[in-house]
Amino acid sequence: MNNLKLSQTRFITQTAFMIALTVIFQVATIGFGQLVTGSLVNLILIVTVALTGEISGLVVALLSPIFAFFLGIGPQFPQLIICIMLGNAVLVTTWFFLLKNQSTYRFSRLIFSAVSGAILKFSVLWLLVVKLVLPFFLVAKIPTQSVQTLTQMFSLPQLITALIGGVVGSIVIPQLNRIYRRSIQTN
Repeated sequence: MNNLKLSQTRFITQTAFMIALTVIFQVATIGFGQLVTGSLVNLILIVTVALTGEISGLVVALLSPIFAFFLGIGPQFPQLIICIMLGNAVLVTTWFFLLKNQSTYRFSRLIFSAVSGAILKFSVLWLLVVKLVLPFFLVAKIPTQSVQTLTQMFSLPQLITALIGGVVGSIVIPQLNRIYRRSIQTN
């Protein structure tokens, strides 16, 4: 098999594996709430971009909210899917640019990526959901209690779950990177 086909096959396999892992975590933790599920999904997004690159990370970031919607996990408002996709994409892109050209991962750089990514994802979701979609597109269509719940979901918990995913990612990425690089070299 030539290098291009091997590279394409590896990309598809890795991306599919990370999507499957995301869906498994979403389903397995459905009863544990936003803190657990959100943290694990953010961790998968971060690990994906760190190990397999921006495109793979973006694919997982964009598909994750679609699967969550169809699995009945999280808010069941299609208007929010694009917001979550954008928040995830910002998280992945932030990590990609901050870790770009890193052959080894320094903990300080990883923590900086965790904090930066979390703040940016939180900001995007808060602005899009709380300040745009809820007041202009959903407030007249859903009960006040649902608006309050969604406002709470897309506020501080988004920052916390992205930070948790980022900090855990900062701990596991160096080890996973060593294992990952070794497995590629042996194939």
